[in-house]
Amino acid sequence: MTTNEVHEAHGTDRLPEHAPRMDWTALAPEAFKAMIRLDTAAKQGVEPTLLNLIKIRASQINHCAFCLDMHSKEALAAGESAERIIQLDAWRESRHFYTSKEAAAIELTESITRLTDDFVPDELFERVSKEFDEGELARLIVAITTINAWNRFGVSTRLVPGR
Repeated sequence: MTTNEVHEAHGTDRLPEHAPRMDWTALAPEAFKAMIRLDTAAKQGVEPTLLNLIKIRASQINHCAFCLDMHSKEALAAGESAERIIQLDAWRESRHFYTSKEAAAIELTESITRLTDDFVPDELFERVSKEFDEGELARLIVAITTINAWNRFGVSTRLVPGR
């Protein structure tokens, strides 16, 4: 059942979903396979709860509805609380929901995701380095970079959330 069929079955007057622009995975299969390999490597050594938080936060910033939908559902299925997911967009005002390590990773995610606003400041890098050893930090940067790449595929090809 499609998202629209679900809405119709429940009698809602929601707007129709947009159509995807293209199936980039079929048109560029080698790039898709490379992304899958990168995604698999990016998961190595990053704690799953933390990985879910950075995927959701980057997807919020990049307005990738498809990734936001997918990773929020994955986080919920893995036992993450709805409250922490909901508060993630306002994490600075609701810091008490997150550990210092999570807050550092979320802030680094924002900085790497918004590179056009500024570079990753030394002060932030030093603060994050206090929470993660060098290997963990390298893997965290790979994970953040990977979700940003996925977000760009999702947004540019208009992947439809809920599918």
